[in-house]
This record gives sequence, structure tokens and C-alpha cells, in this order.
Amino acid sequence: MDEQGMRYHSRMWVRPENLNANGTLFGGHLLSWIDEQVALYSIVQLGNERVVTKYMSEINFVSSAWQGDIIELGIFPVKFGRTSLTLRCNVRNMVTRESIITVDKIVMVSLDDQGRPLEHGYSEITYARDRIPHRMKPIPRPEPHIPEAVSSHEPLADLDG
Repeated sequence: MDEQGMRYHSRMWVRPENLNANGTLFGGHLLSWIDEQVALYSIVQLGNERVVTKYMSEINFVSSAWQGDIIELGIFPVKFGRTSLTLRCNVRNMVTRESIITVDKIVMVSLDDQGRPLEHGYSEITYARDRIPHRMKPIPRPEPHIPEAVSSHEPLADLDG
């Protein structure tokens, strides 16, 4: 895949709530944006809305962004596995044209309705909408345990004894 012409990209606007104490883009926000965009890309490519991030390789911030900058995230497919999709992500500052970070390897895994790895059966990228998943029911989760003594009608016990 030609990285000069990003096939999938997303843009984010750096706002005050995205800044760290130095006044630059907080790395945690950027990693969250990367994770979200990679998940969206993987959902379409794997035809399953249940995907999780299994692995993200070493990260190295080489420059930053400031309030008002627009950053661009480019996602490139590297390899289809049996239950996974391996991707690469480049992030650049559209204002300064500098690279901010490259994540060489991000592994996303497709899950079944029980949260187990699911074979997806794909081996190449699609640019069509044929794999967009239909809405699935939520993954079942155990009901939270609420002690019977606690209810909205009974006063709370005195914790000081």
C-alpha cells in the first residue's frame, strides 16, 4: 500500500481540553484518537463491530501539535491474520507538515458474541461498504451483585459502628 497517498485518514482538531501542562497535545489524547480510528477502520474491514486492540508497538513522539493545529491520522493495512488485522498508523501535523508519531504495528482482533477470537475469512482490503456489520446484540455480561440489605427504601447502616 502506498503510504504517500493515505487510503484512510481522519483529521482531528487540537482543542484546549487536549493539551498537557506544556500547552502541547497530550500524548494520551493522541493515542486514544489512534485507537478509536483504528477500531473504526477494523470494524469495516473485518465486517464485525466487535473488535479489540490486542497489541500496539513501541511509540515515539518525534514532534507535537499545539492548540488550533489540525492533525491527520493515516491508517495502512499490513496483514490479515485468521482472526486479526495488523495495521500501521502515521500521524502528522497538517499545519507544520511534520510527522508526530508512527505506530508500526497495531493488531486488532475480531471477537464473537462471547468475546472469543472469531475467524473473519478476509484476506484483502475493501473500499466498498459490503462489510459494514449489521447491528449485533451486546456481548452478554453478568448482572452486578447488589447486596439485599442495600435498597433505596432502607436507611444505610451506620458505618462508624
